Amino acid sequence: MFNRYSFDITSVIKEDSFIEVRFLSAISYAAQRSRSHRAYRVPPQCPPPVQKGECHVNFIRKEQCSFSWDWGPSFPTQGIWKDVRIEAYNICHLIYFTLTPIYVKSAQQWSLEIESVFDVVSSKPVVGLVTVNIPKLQIQQTYTTELHPGEDRIVLLVNISKSATVQKWWPNGHGNQTGYDMTTTFIMEAGYKIEKFSKAYFRTVELVEEPIPGSPGLSFYFRINGHPIFIKGSNWIPADSFQDRVSSDVLKIILQSTVDANMNALRVWGGGVYEQDEFYDICDELGIMIWQDFMFACALYPTDQNFLKSVRAEITHQVKRLKSHPSIILWSGNNENEAAIAGNWFFIPHAEMKVYFKDYVTLYVKNIQEIVLAEDKSRPYITSSPTNGMESVKEGWISQNPYDTHYGDTHFYDYLSDCWDWTVYPKTRFASEYGFQSWPSFSTLEKVSSTEDWSFTSNFSFHRQHHASGNDQMLHQAGLHFKLPQNTDPLQLFKDTIYLTQVMQAQCIKAETEFYRRSQSEIINGEGHTMGALYWQLNDIWQAPSWASLEYGGKWKMLHYFAQRFFAPLLPVGHEDKGVLFIYGVSDLHSDSELTLKVSLYQWDSTAPVCTLAKEGVIVKAGSAAPIYKEPVNDLLKRCGNCTRQSCVVTFYFVGKGELYSPSNYHFLSSLKDAVGLEKAQLSATISQQGDLYTFIVRTTAVTPFVWLDVGNIPGRFHDNGFLMTEKRKAVVFYPWEPISIKELEKSFRLTSLMDIY
Repeated sequence: MFNRYSFDITSVIKEDSFIEVRFLSAISYAAQRSRSHRAYRVPPQCPPPVQKGECHVNFIRKEQCSFSWDWGPSFPTQGIWKDVRIEAYNICHLIYFTLTPIYVKSAQQWSLEIESVFDVVSSKPVVGLVTVNIPKLQIQQTYTTELHPGEDRIVLLVNISKSATVQKWWPNGHGNQTGYDMTTTFIMEAGYKIEKFSKAYFRTVELVEEPIPGSPGLSFYFRINGHPIFIKGSNWIPADSFQDRVSSDVLKIILQSTVDANMNALRVWGGGVYEQDEFYDICDELGIMIWQDFMFACALYPTDQNFLKSVRAEITHQVKRLKSHPSIILWSGNNENEAAIAGNWFFIPHAEMKVYFKDYVTLYVKNIQEIVLAEDKSRPYITSSPTNGMESVKEGWISQNPYDTHYGDTHFYDYLSDCWDWTVYPKTRFASEYGFQSWPSFSTLEKVSSTEDWSFTSNFSFHRQHHASGNDQMLHQAGLHFKLPQNTDPLQLFKDTIYLTQVMQAQCIKAETEFYRRSQSEIINGEGHTMGALYWQLNDIWQAPSWASLEYGGKWKMLHYFAQRFFAPLLPVGHEDKGVLFIYGVSDLHSDSELTLKVSLYQWDSTAPVCTLAKEGVIVKAGSAAPIYKEPVNDLLKRCGNCTRQSCVVTFYFVGKGELYSPSNYHFLSSLKDAVGLEKAQLSATISQQGDLYTFIVRTTAVTPFVWLDVGNIPGRFHDNGFLMTEKRKAVVFYPWEPISIKELEKSFRLTSLMDIY
């Protein structure tokens, strides 16, 4: 599936030709390959029964999740999924064209390496001229070249004049995504001309693994253009089980939603597909950094010669296809396979382990790494995720504990502990996977279900839940802090439960992400300097309960609105430690900020603050997180008066000069199921139109948690949603993705808050 195939048809083509393609069943083929691998087993044989999937997916180079996953169906597709074409040429043909920016620090000079790979069918060498033209950098250079029969490559090094001001490519939130239009013209003998239009981008990337004072282990963070960047984002899975449905519009909506939520990165996860060219083009334009896994996930793999030959061709093709994209900052060999061997997920007897260690090194080091380093010297490669990076290398590529917080990246899931308790989370160098499930909106489910399905305990609900005990875990986690819905109307009960799972998920991932963000500058008990938070997962492959923040079709769950706030470039983050409230100032900005921190206490039953403290002259340093406010909760309650942990909530935000401000954040002083005075407020909204946008004026009579505006299946997003409403009136803008009328909006609109589900 991940390979490019080219067949010489010169000897078979006729006046009237047709192409017939014969397929074997992917499932039968995988089973047959597994049977013929007699020397030793290559687990896992089958997915867990809850996934309702097919077996032996590790024996076929196909989208691994197409045989099922814990968030997706088993739809092993069949067919040619990319363009098929006939190419005719009698001299040469350009197969790959790649650009690699190189910055020589000592000379303070940029150059551009241009690599062109040709299929030369001429029987003798082909001589020609290559002209490179980059108008905005005043570059026009011509080179003589000679191509030899067979596959041949031309490598040109274009030096950029020091007098030219090179605008760099930056991730979202850190600068512009400047690209330079460039034309490369090949004029071969006999007047044969090939013209290639492309964009040249200039940026450097380093993965920094070095000792940290006061901490054992090594750092693990990315420097882009010499600047340390905190990676904020999520994990990308295939946007559909049927890739031909993933249109330009689908990609644009999901990727625009990524930057709209203040993300700067996505990890293209190793159980899906190498994405289409347009995916990476859009990421280049929007400034979304890509952590690119190779397509191996949660399994051991064979290493027979046929399999390795196929993998080598796949890796060579994909690296050549993708390496010009500035958005890609890292190649990663696989998803969780180092952890699978280190933790013996597949119960392999100790005496047999040696062969699997050897296979692992053969595949990810001696083959994949070797090809990546030969084809692309411009970005780092790690063998797995999670990994201990250089420490894993030192330990023979498989470390004893790939989840060690002192090295590399970690994946972390815990559905039973209290997610509001930050002490549960690993103070890791880099959190590349973590998450909680929720259900998608009723409007999303309605399209693929019928009346008898609309219950949390229906066959449909169990069928679409592919994670063992998933539905129970959601209710358990929600029940720790919220009363569970008890409506006697079954449909309303289902809708209320969906809403509460989204509240729970958003609140849990907020707590965890804010913990990672505030850990970026500190070392406590040897742990910290967290420089990345990629929650699992961004998008959905179908309409089902999952870890996603975007539903199938692109609708934002409550979590995605929360992400827009918890990934804000400037943010105050609150937490309690032994009864003391700490507020950290977190900044991704490139310069220090002088701010006023406003801290307010509200009683649940009123929108008038009990008291407000303004702390002026707060300095939040560029690219850092540090405590800026500290007060025992009991002192705060006494100082304000009229407040207990149960009857009040704390809010806080930054305000600075000009446009400088942060979203408002909050800290709950008790579980909301224990809150006193949290009554059903009079909540209402009116809608008005301004051009293509719509404004919803929301009104309330008391502090209202998790206010949720929903317009059903109308495509679009609100500028804010799922918020804690502390003012009597709030204007919320709706951005439609397609033209709609105010009548349609009014008809579909529903307004919900936490107290509406009790």
